[in-house]
Amino acid sequence: MTRQTLNREIQNKKSCLCVGLDVSPVSLEINKRIIDQTAPYAVAYKPNTAFYEAAGWKGWKCLEETVMYIRSKYPSHFLIADAKRGDIGNTAREYARTFFERMDFDAVTLSPYMGYDSVAPFLEFENKWIILLVLTSNPSATDFQTAEMKEGQSLYRKIIETANTWAGNDRLMYVTGATRGEMIKQVREAAPDRFLLIPGVGTQGGSVEEVMRYAKTQQGDILINVSRAIVQSPEGPGAAARSFAGRMSPFFS
Repeated sequence: MTRQTLNREIQNKKSCLCVGLDVSPVSLEINKRIIDQTAPYAVAYKPNTAFYEAAGWKGWKCLEETVMYIRSKYPSHFLIADAKRGDIGNTAREYARTFFERMDFDAVTLSPYMGYDSVAPFLEFENKWIILLVLTSNPSATDFQTAEMKEGQSLYRKIIETANTWAGNDRLMYVTGATRGEMIKQVREAAPDRFLLIPGVGTQGGSVEEVMRYAKTQQGDILINVSRAIVQSPEGPGAAARSFAGRMSPFFS
């Protein structure tokens, strides 16, 4: 899926909601129910592979069948494998084949720690995206990500400026946590025309309004992921997704 196509979906729905399909124990029927209820309000789905890997081969089968279900019934939705992989050479290439060939995801999350040659094999697949971890939503992110380098530049900023040279804005986006609202603006300044995938809204306490204010561009270029606050919502996934999308819609002209 191209950047233009994804942004068109965002503009049409007046929503940049990405639903995290993080359910335990994993269940295809539960996933189908969540997807059917949230599809009118979401533009993307992001299963975290850890939940499926923990269930062994049955979990992987559920993940494959979940992707097939979305592809067949909701083909305009963007699919992200939240795998957080990071390796080099043949290993990276096999990871890329897993998520792009076997499962047909649109994108996969990657760690940039090992540098360009851990990312390059994923870029060999046309019309597929890589999503680099830059400034995450967990408390210990400050251990490394915001640390200043010798030249006074934060590590996360160095990652963005370097990775901006690896691929265009229709192939590479960044993960930026919503719980660091005061820094979202700085990430957007470093990546003015890149998509940002933003977790941390909902259970982790990030603000939808703050994220929209600082991260959304005129075209869109933003995916706000919500997992537990939707899939575990007492009011049901559909009502929760509608509520989150409704808070995004005023930011679209």
